[in-house]
Amino acid sequence: MNKKFDPNNVIIKICMSGMGLEDCGNSEGAIAMFHKAWHEATDDYERFIASYHLARIQKSITDKLKWMETSLQCALKINDDNVKSAYSTLYLNIAKCYEELGDSANAKRNYELSNSAKGAPTDVGPFYHGTKADLKVGDLLTAGGISNYKPELKMNHIYFTANVNGAGLAATLAKGEGRERIYIIEPTGEFENDPNVTDKKFPGNLTRSYRSKEPLRIIGEEKEWTKLTTTERREWREKSAKNKGEIIN
Repeated sequence: MNKKFDPNNVIIKICMSGMGLEDCGNSEGAIAMFHKAWHEATDDYERFIASYHLARIQKSITDKLKWMETSLQCALKINDDNVKSAYSTLYLNIAKCYEELGDSANAKRNYELSNSAKGAPTDVGPFYHGTKADLKVGDLLTAGGISNYKPELKMNHIYFTANVNGAGLAATLAKGEGRERIYIIEPTGEFENDPNVTDKKFPGNLTRSYRSKEPLRIIGEEKEWTKLTTTERREWREKSAKNKGEIIN
């Protein structure tokens, strides 16, 4: 079962709305929205995401543990590389619940499972980089560019993803007047999960977003991806302009 993170998925959109309510201090509205996501979820991937958010917002530790374990069970059933990056986070949250409940044996077991699920990304791609730059096969993409989100920031890493539609979004938000391009790339050195998205709004690195200090070599160009509608483009640009969060550089 190969599930790709899709920001236009109905359940993910409902969870994003719930997080928006949460950010405004409306926790009752948020929990209602996460319950709606859970009831409308149609497969284990959507249930894994909805139950994770339900777990996060519970006041009772036993309820938090119940929903976090539900999320983990759904994630394990999927058994997919896109979701494996979330295992460590889910085990860690479960361990903390057991610790708060005074169950040190289960806490220890889950801390150990969390640690063993950690590690460097094992993703083998294919990998993509979205931009408006006109480049060719063999060119190297290097760190040191200007952030799409904070024009005053010079980036210490070069970013890429294994999600072609994620690269499409990056191309849409990229500076420049050229047409949107998605290049197929190969990292020339080590790379890591992008800390700007990993374990932020969703557990693990569901968007398969990575970064490297080493150059990325262009090996081709991807012509097929889901283009955003005019409305979606406007919404993403507004979100990007409003984003005041710190960028981990």
